[in-house]
Amino acid sequence: MLGLKTLHPSKYNAEHQRLRKDMDKVLIVEDDLDIATLITVNLTELGLSIDHHSDGQEGLNAALNNDYALVLLDVMLPSLGGLDICRKLRERRPEQAIIMLTAKNSETDRVLGLELGADDYMTKPFSIRELQARVRSQIRKAHLLANIHQQPATPQQFIEQGSIRINQQTREVLCNKVSVELTATEFDLLYHLMQHPNQVFSRAQLLESVWGYQHSGYEHTVNSHINRLRAKVEKDAANPDYVQTVWGVGYKFNTPKVPIVEGV
Repeated sequence: MLGLKTLHPSKYNAEHQRLRKDMDKVLIVEDDLDIATLITVNLTELGLSIDHHSDGQEGLNAALNNDYALVLLDVMLPSLGGLDICRKLRERRPEQAIIMLTAKNSETDRVLGLELGADDYMTKPFSIRELQARVRSQIRKAHLLANIHQQPATPQQFIEQGSIRINQQTREVLCNKVSVELTATEFDLLYHLMQHPNQVFSRAQLLESVWGYQHSGYEHTVNSHINRLRAKVEKDAANPDYVQTVWGVGYKFNTPKVPIVEGV
């Protein structure tokens, strides 16, 4: 659990030693100095550069004025709470990767954090090994996002189903020809589902494919992102046409049916 010493950095995949200098900064906003120190030590072993703030408002200012691959955000903070920081940061930087750190018995905070746009959450106390895995997953996604933005668009990077059209290179989403702003994880989730139309994915499969890990007890992460995605791309989120629930199994992207015209 939190505080255990991790394996020597040489044991980790070499990709973490090749993180680009402009993408390897992580911001920790945590007022418990013991926890912040332990996280800093163990993430530094991954080759990451760490900034730390104990005050919520200072943490928000740092996040808005610097480029971080990831923000680790505690919920309970002096001057400005983590949920407010998450909301403000998501408004200004939709693609910023955010992991919320919450108390073990605070399910409400976890749900609110995800609904406000956090990409992931972890409950205290947590395993350092698991935290490192979550962080590595978000860092990989940040690098992938940067690489995609640098590549020229090709016809294969466009997917269109019904009224939804997405561009992988620009990560732009159009619904009825109107631009829709998604977070990085929301886009990845929609893109994955649209790449496999009508295929049903369990929550565990989506965690592995979109978030990059499997861990029992974090299926609510998928549920919350599905709900946010529906609110943005569906005409009626309560009765979705595209992102549909397959009860007892998971979710799928439903391809629109071509209307039958009488007399044809």
